[in-house]
Amino acid sequence: MAELSTLARPYAKAAFEYAREKNALAQWSEQLATAAAVAANEGMGSVLDNPSLTDAQQAQTLNEVCGDATGKEVKNFIAILSSNKRLSLLPEIFAQFELLKSNLEKSVDVEVVSAFDLSEATTERLADVLGRKLEREVKVSTSTDKDLLGGVLIRAGDLVIDGSVRGRLNKLAEAMNS
Repeated sequence: MAELSTLARPYAKAAFEYAREKNALAQWSEQLATAAAVAANEGMGSVLDNPSLTDAQQAQTLNEVCGDATGKEVKNFIAILSSNKRLSLLPEIFAQFELLKSNLEKSVDVEVVSAFDLSEATTERLADVLGRKLEREVKVSTSTDKDLLGGVLIRAGDLVIDGSVRGRLNKLAEAMNS
């Protein structure tokens, strides 16, 4: 994966800087999300990897599938990626673009997985505490996993806080086996 991120980084930075200069970060984010989702599709992957198609044909096909969901600038960006044989990097480029955007906006997406549904008040309190700890605006998404038994699992970028009963039991078992 490190190789993909290394190859995608300059394209993500270029797209981010262009979008920031044009005050169009939100639009580029949406359009890159669409293009990345289309490029990640298995059927589209076979088209993008087809050696019998020229770079221009691959870009045109991707742009046609995206349709009006992508603007002229993003279509040009896709053409540049295609001419450099980098269309397969679109999902990684989008991920890095979003990371750059989050860093600029001082926000972070946090995923909270719990064994039961969390109340709105608990979610807001958790977002407030995490926001102070991470010094960022926190956008919380929640889901449930009955296998956790109890507690929560929190993912915020590279940070993972495992406060689940399952996690604690795994740590206990690991300690006993050591």
